[in-house]
Amino acid sequence: MKVVINATYGGFSVSREAAKFMAARGHKEAIEAVNRVDGPLGFDGHICMDDRTNVDLVAAVEEGGEKANGGCAILKVVEIPDNIEWEIEEYDGYEHIAEKHRTWG
Repeated sequence: MKVVINATYGGFSVSREAAKFMAARGHKEAIEAVNRVDGPLGFDGHICMDDRTNVDLVAAVEEGGEKANGGCAILKVVEIPDNIEWEIEEYDGYEHIAEKHRTWG
């Protein structure tokens, strides 16, 4: 499974160019965001994505490279095994993928 993360401090976001790429592929959130005329599209004027495994998002990052990066983001596609439960963990916007486990505290 491919997952998109932010590989730097700041915050996850995609560029308007990546959003247009995704909109052309029929991605509903990207279509709505690109068609919005007034106001910013998310963090730092860019579009924030919730589904990091979305095939359109993955394609935008793989095909667009640096052009897919939003505001303070450096986007990276990470491939993980399909059969694990995972979550995205972050510190000041810098993200990594971790296998889910139990914690107490």
